[in-house]
Amino acid sequence: MDNSIFFPLLLVSALTTYLVRVIPFTVFRKKITNRRVSAFFYYIPYTVLSAMTFPAMLYSTDSVASAAAGAAAAIFLAYKGKNLLIVAIGTCAAAFAVSLIRMLVL
Repeated sequence: MDNSIFFPLLLVSALTTYLVRVIPFTVFRKKITNRRVSAFFYYIPYTVLSAMTFPAMLYSTDSVASAAAGAAAAIFLAYKGKNLLIVAIGTCAAAFAVSLIRMLVL
């Protein structure tokens, strides 16, 4: 990527990240007592991370089937409460296994 494109994109990303973190502090001076608003702000980071990660995860391998197997493994292991290292290893192993099976069958 050319620097004339990279640095403006980096600046916009940094500004957006900064504004998302600063605006709640400037708008809400008092402690938020509404449970819905509190829950909304609590789940924003998880939602944004999921929205950014899930599409990249599906197109990270050469086949959608192996990516879907990795995603299913990650969801299962995370649901079981495993730590991040175990989830990452399980995800890679599932995606690799499906890719290997596809390569041997085809």
